[in-house]
Amino acid sequence: MSIPGLMIAAPASGTGKTTVMLGLLRALREDGLTVQPFKSGPDYIDPAFHRAACGRASFNLDSWAMERDLVDAIAAEATGADMVLVEGSMGLFDGVASRGASGHGASAEIARRMGWPVILVVDVSGQAQSAAATALGFKSLDPALPFAGVILNRVASPRHERLVRRGMEQAGITVLGALPRRGDLTLPERHLGLVQAVEHPDLDRAIADYAAFLRAHADLAAIRDAARAAHAPSGGMRLPVPPAQRIAIARDAAFSFVYPHLLEGWRRAGADILPFSPLADEAPAPQADLVWLPGGYPELHAGTIAAAGTFMAGLRDHARTRPVHGECGGYMVLGEALIDKGGERHAMAGLLGIVTSHAQRRMHLGYRHAELLAPVAGFATGTRLRGHEFHYSTIVAQPDAPLAQVTDADGAAVPETGSHRGPVTGTYFHMIAPVA
Repeated sequence: MSIPGLMIAAPASGTGKTTVMLGLLRALREDGLTVQPFKSGPDYIDPAFHRAACGRASFNLDSWAMERDLVDAIAAEATGADMVLVEGSMGLFDGVASRGASGHGASAEIARRMGWPVILVVDVSGQAQSAAATALGFKSLDPALPFAGVILNRVASPRHERLVRRGMEQAGITVLGALPRRGDLTLPERHLGLVQAVEHPDLDRAIADYAAFLRAHADLAAIRDAARAAHAPSGGMRLPVPPAQRIAIARDAAFSFVYPHLLEGWRRAGADILPFSPLADEAPAPQADLVWLPGGYPELHAGTIAAAGTFMAGLRDHARTRPVHGECGGYMVLGEALIDKGGERHAMAGLLGIVTSHAQRRMHLGYRHAELLAPVAGFATGTRLRGHEFHYSTIVAQPDAPLAQVTDADGAAVPETGSHRGPVTGTYFHMIAPVA
């Protein structure tokens, strides 16, 4: 069964689509609808905000990293919902040059495949009728892409709104809302994007304010009526299988970047997910077959982690006989030391030799394709993985053997190969899915 849906997209990052997405999710829920949220692309922060807004788990849909069957399997999570809302990433047509597992990673590809019409959030600051040229270009670029209309954002005045609406009317573009400029409706950010949902001081109140704002300045009935679907995911597809039966996974403000579809797939396959908090100085469960340290913000908590004796002892004890894997921030914690942005060196677990520094700041961002040179938990040597890397740390030392041959989306070799020592492995990229 196909569920009607909409893609909330924009011409570029920073136009306010997250505010619109969260406000719509909450407003539609208040109206009695069950709404299934998704996030297009590899962002691992936004899904937690979606869940807070509508009470339903959000999942990533990614045409570069995921084969079509996996996209369908995740889209099928909408079963039982009245409506789907997908938050796009960057600009609507932005992706990578080289085709991946099923596409180039653009939000437009997901919308086209599923038949979900696009609502374009247009920042009209500094223009009036000219905004229609932007909207018309996005509507016309791909005639196969369903287009519902626009929501105008950062409207300066009633006169400004009238002028922008006149241009949209002349271009044949439906206006579904006009949001006045509001400086107080922004979410706090840090170097990897939004501050995490669990850290927001009053997230529920903020989302309720977004919903009230959308309700006052957008046509919710017209937005609901615009939802469509053309593709019904077929049954029988599976989410990724677990790499072990009992998985101890670090979960707190320092370790939270793991893709929701992985955890859901592991649970459904019967794996026991055993969360623990290194920041609370908790050791991984002694019965675990695998310890998984996700990415997050360990650099903001390096002193606390270094002093967490119970956590460190439990981690080292597990690594004597059973596998441990870390991604990005988790990888840093498995190393010898982490140097924070102030230049202070903090001793880490020492299970790998890597030393990382945030004092030597450099952005690493993009899709990654990896072929394993050594096994990682339940993945054998030679397994091909797709993932995403986003961090600002620099490797100071990495004496261990490389874990994988890693390339970017265009096939260029990436020096961050990960590393392994005994049963301990680590990568800078966050795994999204194995691929054939």
